[in-house]
Amino acid sequence: MTVHEGDAPVPSAGAVLRLRDRELGPDRPVVMAIVNRTTDSFYAAARYGEDEAFDAAVRAAEEGADIVDLGGVRAGRGAEVDAAEEARRVVPLVERLRSEVPELLISVDTWRSEVARHAVRAGADLLNDTWAGHDPALVEVAAEAGVGVVCSHTGGALPRTDPLRVAYPARPGASDPRDGVLDDVLATLTAAAARAVGLGIDPASVLVDPTHDFGKNTWHSLHLVRRTAALTALGHPVLMALSRKDFIGETLGLPADERLEGTLAATAVAAWLGARVFRTHDIRATRRTVDMVAAIRGDVAPRTAVRGLV
Repeated sequence: MTVHEGDAPVPSAGAVLRLRDRELGPDRPVVMAIVNRTTDSFYAAARYGEDEAFDAAVRAAEEGADIVDLGGVRAGRGAEVDAAEEARRVVPLVERLRSEVPELLISVDTWRSEVARHAVRAGADLLNDTWAGHDPALVEVAAEAGVGVVCSHTGGALPRTDPLRVAYPARPGASDPRDGVLDDVLATLTAAAARAVGLGIDPASVLVDPTHDFGKNTWHSLHLVRRTAALTALGHPVLMALSRKDFIGETLGLPADERLEGTLAATAVAAWLGARVFRTHDIRATRRTVDMVAAIRGDVAPRTAVRGLV
């Protein structure tokens, strides 16, 4: 291949993801569907009752999701949901999906080890700890059960709180003063992933998530998309949970139900830079976006390529 002056190389592909008995490499970008068993999700279209949630998970698989991420508590502020109620909302759904859709990988979005323990007994393959080890026993549950875990970053924020004037000072001599947030994210994720691996979890089953919006303002979240390659260099599969988030809404001045295009733009950039897993409300659109990026990267071939040949 001829390399022209000024050409940039294709960024490195992200790490392989391994869950249960499945291995997903660069030729299969991973789509994680959001299925919320809540009545107050910030995105109204993602609120499901028990039967609706099962149907939504099945539909997500049909539309190209590899993983469904089941949540029983709104991430932001809202009505109190204790561990017993959270488990009541998600554990029966895990059991039903494992029984009726056995090929589907199941994630449970929880920060509570008590809920996590019930979830893995019911058949969950992944624990999505979006509150950065607030309950340090959760990763121990993942290790004991032999399932995957998501390591996240919140800048020390407590569960279900919103950021307020949070700052990440740049290190002395930093070439880019915006990298303060990146440095904090990298340090947090490196330590959390090392603990998970030290407990015996397969490194390919330890996902790292910069956790956009959590403990961050819009400038921070935009910069973390821009610097995705630094996250992939950690050597673990990178999860991007970008879907319809506030940083996209604030950037474009749009409410949650009008943020699809912004989400897909950020998704495409992150995919190009090596992110591997994409948590989304919009499964079909995300599947097509990441598959197209994979083809542009050269990780997969076009499904049909007859133009100009016949």
